[in-house]
Amino acid sequence: MNENSLTTLTSLLVQLGLQKNIAEISAMTLIVLGILTLALLAIWVVRRTVLPLVVNIIHKNRLHWDDPLIEHRLFHKLSWFVPLSVIHIAQDLLLQDNSTLSIFLSRVLLAGVVIVATLSISALLSSINSIYIKVSKRHSGAIRGYTDAARIVSYLFCGIFLIAIFTGRSPWGLLSLLGGLTAIFLLVFKDTLLGFVANIQLATTDMVRVGDWIEMKQYGADGDVIDISIHCVRVQNWDKTVTTIPTYALIANSFKNWRGMTESGGRRIKRAINIDLSTIHFISGKEIEELEKVKILERYLRPKQKEIEAYNIRHEMNDDIVMNGRCQTNIGIFRAYVQEYLHQHPQIHPNMTFLVRQLTPTETGLPLEIYVFSKDQVWAHYEAIQADIFDHLLAALPYFGLRVFQNPSSFDFRTAFDRDMAN
Repeated sequence: MNENSLTTLTSLLVQLGLQKNIAEISAMTLIVLGILTLALLAIWVVRRTVLPLVVNIIHKNRLHWDDPLIEHRLFHKLSWFVPLSVIHIAQDLLLQDNSTLSIFLSRVLLAGVVIVATLSISALLSSINSIYIKVSKRHSGAIRGYTDAARIVSYLFCGIFLIAIFTGRSPWGLLSLLGGLTAIFLLVFKDTLLGFVANIQLATTDMVRVGDWIEMKQYGADGDVIDISIHCVRVQNWDKTVTTIPTYALIANSFKNWRGMTESGGRRIKRAINIDLSTIHFISGKEIEELEKVKILERYLRPKQKEIEAYNIRHEMNDDIVMNGRCQTNIGIFRAYVQEYLHQHPQIHPNMTFLVRQLTPTETGLPLEIYVFSKDQVWAHYEAIQADIFDHLLAALPYFGLRVFQNPSSFDFRTAFDRDMAN
């Protein structure tokens, strides 16, 4: 029908009163519009009938791994091959093979095929990455680097083929030309190549995954990793801002990954109470009697006191001067109290490091450090557990005759001034 259809339509328009050259242009325009109308009708039918059926089948089956094919709209992109096929068939039927319009439409059609194929490949690669995460049940970018690299290569080939189509040159010749421009290519895609290599290293060494809490102070990052690609790693900070870190920076620089804490089953509590040195003293018998009423100290205080008394008798120590023999101190008893209190605390992990220790005394007092692990790793719960422990211990200090060191405030100076005035 090729040439006859165009000739017939031109003759019909001439009979309707149009000039021959205008009739030829109008005839070609009508044919092109007719082809485009058929293509749009075809995509409309596919989108209204076939696609909903495919989407429904995938959503309702028991295989949840195939859901990313819909999420990344793979079938929607593939559906564009239908109107392209309609245009190709209509072109063969309605246009002369060697005509200018036919050649132009052939190039546009081929360019459309390349673009649709590239977009479909991109959607397929994104789907493969999502399917991998679903099937492996790992929030990891293990193959994200490979899929991103393949996507970039597909875009590169798409550009080369499009140039070749509209210039009439061989795509392989363009590829050889790019080979000669390797130095420029490496310079332009330096960050991409570094990111690709870094992504592979991160995946193979399992240094970081999506969902990990990482801390990288030089980039202001402190939060959860929400995305890993060959170009950047995105971290959502605790203040809900998002920090973007070049992927290769995670290989070139140090960062802290808190995954070990998450997988260990505990979260460290490391905090000290600074005890005022002037309140530390040997404890008297009367004070011991009062402290024996504290239930937590029952298993420690009486056996310890009997041990000390037996030692002093055995070595015939003169008890007129306390320092002649062994004697308990209020800081020692308080340390024992803290240990027993933490052992009985339901949120302290019993099988991880457990220390209640004294650090080197400083100008701010004697630090009594608690180094234990909580069972609950959720940030808010962890802070609440830590606060409850220190609330209790700070309130318990006066019962042992101890006081927390605190720099003098305006209240202290005012109290001292009022006392001096009263005297």
